[in-house]
Amino acid sequence: MTDGTKQYAVSKTDEQWRAELSPAEFQVLRKAGTERAFTGEYTDTKTVGVYKCRACDAELFRSETKFDSHCGWPSFFAPLAEERVEYITDTTMGMKRVEVRCANCGSHLGHVFEGEGYGTPTDLRYCINSISLTLAPA
Repeated sequence: MTDGTKQYAVSKTDEQWRAELSPAEFQVLRKAGTERAFTGEYTDTKTVGVYKCRACDAELFRSETKFDSHCGWPSFFAPLAEERVEYITDTTMGMKRVEVRCANCGSHLGHVFEGEGYGTPTDLRYCINSISLTLAPA
């Protein structure tokens, strides 16, 4: 895990990000917000392809690792590769969680949870905001 002070390959000021992202995208990607459950465009998507960071276009997840968790957000059991994401301890909600960020630009993606019993190969659930992603169909 990192402490959130890493230098990123894609580094921009808040003003630059605000110019490129919608207000809702900026709030989630750059300010670690969360979209409302069951409102994201990829929650129930079954399209085969690659999910990329909406802020910098880095490839993050493959559709083959997406599964139905019924939690209200797209869920994956593994990133495309471990070096594509970074993990940061998050205690903002009065509990210890693990935040997932894009390793290329530092944008907030969501959180990862372990040991929930979903029967996936990794026993992990990457709970990712749809607004943090774009889907490139195969």
